[in-house]
Amino acid sequence: MTQVFVEFVMMQAQNAALFLGQIPNPQGGQPEVNLPLAKMFIDQLAVIRMKTRGNLNRDEQRVIDSAVSQLEAAFMEMAGPGAHFFSDAAQGIASPALSPAPEPPAPAAVAPPDAAPPAPPQEEGRKRFTKSYGA
Repeated sequence: MTQVFVEFVMMQAQNAALFLGQIPNPQGGQPEVNLPLAKMFIDQLAVIRMKTRGNLNRDEQRVIDSAVSQLEAAFMEMAGPGAHFFSDAAQGIASPALSPAPEPPAPAAVAPPDAAPPAPPQEEGRKRFTKSYGA
């Protein structure tokens, strides 16, 4: 089981490294950087590390600790100064986070003077959907 666990951790780490641009994309041969996907794989490994705490042997623990710490460092290097790690105290998970991009302001909706009035809302108690299983 140790070998299967180590292979699983290494596969997840390899996926994170792929999206950090450390490994060339097998389809195009060029490095690909996709920080949200890299973050997802790093977060998954961090959750696995937390959920298996106390249940791993020394080698398994060393592999997952090393993978998570190396990937977190690589993520911080790629993400730059706008990235930080936050700790979810309730879950005990350290997770890399990207600063959210500012949302563009929504355009003001102005109805033309000859527009039809909006449709009245449906009644709360009215059945909207039905499901039929045949005859």
